[in-house]
Amino acid sequence: MRLLGNTGMKIKRVGFGGIPIQRISQKDTNDVINELEKQGINFIDTARGYTVSEEYIGNSLEGRRKNFFIATKSMSRSYESMKNDIEISLRNLKTDYIDLYQIHNLKSEEYEDIFNEDKAYRALLEAKSEGKIKHIGITSHSLETIEKVVEDDKFETIQFPYNIVEDQADDVFKKANEKGIGIIVMKPLAGGALDDATLAIKYILSKSYIDVAIPGMDSIEQVRQNTDVLKDLKLNQEDNEKIEEIRKSLGNRFCRRCEYCLPCPVGVNIPANFLLEGYYTRYNLKDWAIQRYEATNGKASECINCGLCETKCPYDLPIRDMLKDVANKLG
Repeated sequence: MRLLGNTGMKIKRVGFGGIPIQRISQKDTNDVINELEKQGINFIDTARGYTVSEEYIGNSLEGRRKNFFIATKSMSRSYESMKNDIEISLRNLKTDYIDLYQIHNLKSEEYEDIFNEDKAYRALLEAKSEGKIKHIGITSHSLETIEKVVEDDKFETIQFPYNIVEDQADDVFKKANEKGIGIIVMKPLAGGALDDATLAIKYILSKSYIDVAIPGMDSIEQVRQNTDVLKDLKLNQEDNEKIEEIRKSLGNRFCRRCEYCLPCPVGVNIPANFLLEGYYTRYNLKDWAIQRYEATNGKASECINCGLCETKCPYDLPIRDMLKDVANKLG
């Protein structure tokens, strides 16, 4: 167990990311939440944008709300829309308070504006004063944004991608930890690009300055596997060698499947194409990957090179070049 920054929330260092709830049923959600409770995982992170995630979690937590800390978040930027989203979250989660409410995916160019009188931060402060939320946090894919947050002391927690191949936040995390700002790691498996979940989570939590990692989990087995990591967080030589192999294999051109690039104007399923390329290249399943590619709607070869996807990618990936690479390999 560990305190999340200076919030006073004592949480397990493996938390629960609510994105996968969107692809399972209410019954499956109940099974997962049951296992979270059994394993002592008490920090749940979801979002207004995760379709049914808040509602399914809220239904599952009825009668045991006190056993969990709930975090959610909103993409709203204005005062009124954020105020409205907080009320929707309270209803969906079937609770009269939310432990941590976060501004979701804030970009660097939006940062200063968010504190204006008619913007979202004011709504969060009001909700906190009314007891509707306990703490205010922020999530972002922009390192520049997180650096500003740590300097300003306006947020109690930060949530940022961090994993074996994305460790650019090391310095700012250390500084945040020194200042008592809670550190929540999203994308611990690099959006599915890392297939060794145990090593991926172990790598993150071996860092003493990181409070919690929140892998998405949609089965009892995943909950058990990810919790077992906590038994031994020390990296050995074999671990370190495998980490270096992974870094060399993936490099800086891989898709985290966040889907911010979608929809494509001509219907190219960008993340699906990159996933199949990964099976072709990293798993040596060439024939299978080609067969799946041929059956895919929205092939990489259909890209018209407009570049709209690249303007929306939070990782600044050269998507057009990467799609050309997929087309050259898979057809």
